Amino acid sequence: MARRLRFNGTDSKNGGCPAIHEDLDTGEIVVQGPPLTKASDIGQLQHLGAKDVAVVVPRELLVNHGPKEIVRVPKLIDLEEFSRLFETFEHTAWRLETRRGYESDREDPTYADFMQTGSITLDYNDEWSANIRTQTAAGKTIGRVRIVDQPPTTGQLFLLTDAPRNAAAGEDMRYLWRSIAETQHLPAEDFWIFDSRLVARLNFDEDDVLLDVEVITEPAEVLRYCQVRDAATHHAIPYDQFAAQLPSIN
Repeated sequence: MARRLRFNGTDSKNGGCPAIHEDLDTGEIVVQGPPLTKASDIGQLQHLGAKDVAVVVPRELLVNHGPKEIVRVPKLIDLEEFSRLFETFEHTAWRLETRRGYESDREDPTYADFMQTGSITLDYNDEWSANIRTQTAAGKTIGRVRIVDQPPTTGQLFLLTDAPRNAAAGEDMRYLWRSIAETQHLPAEDFWIFDSRLVARLNFDEDDVLLDVEVITEPAEVLRYCQVRDAATHHAIPYDQFAAQLPSIN
């Protein structure tokens, strides 16, 4: 079985090596870089096994993108503290949505309406919209990218139908086909980034129920999520342009 490798980062300015990846199952670190080939250099190495390969990487690569803890202990926050982040962030809040559906959406009364009619009545004055308007009126920026399957799931179509409410409140709503997201190696993770310094990763079970929210502040990890944000935003398109590609919801 192939490893599940996650790209952690590179200091390369041209997209080449060196880089660091992490095995999501074992926690092992994979370092790529130019091989050490001169016999006089290899001869100075100790404990180099017959199947081992030595690579040369800049010190800054390990400092910037290598793990800082042997065993990572997640820092979890409750939903009340998570909600306060949307009121206390200073500059930017951004989300990546990757799931094919959410249990919280299926429990919403408007979901049943959507299943029956294919449309919903948008509430532009709900609590979420009111807070987003308050934050954007203060000059803050809020956005998200939703990844969508081909064809979209019912849950994804429901959220696309609801997207005008988010946009009217001031969110930059963008959409991205999953096939494109995969070519860009975007992770299958749901998370929020606040002020490019704090990541709130949303952990779900197999039934799309939110289990907990993990806060990440380690700079190298936050940088990785910011790079994901930049790539996702670059390749995504505004929700209304995306919706125009889907005759079923026009």
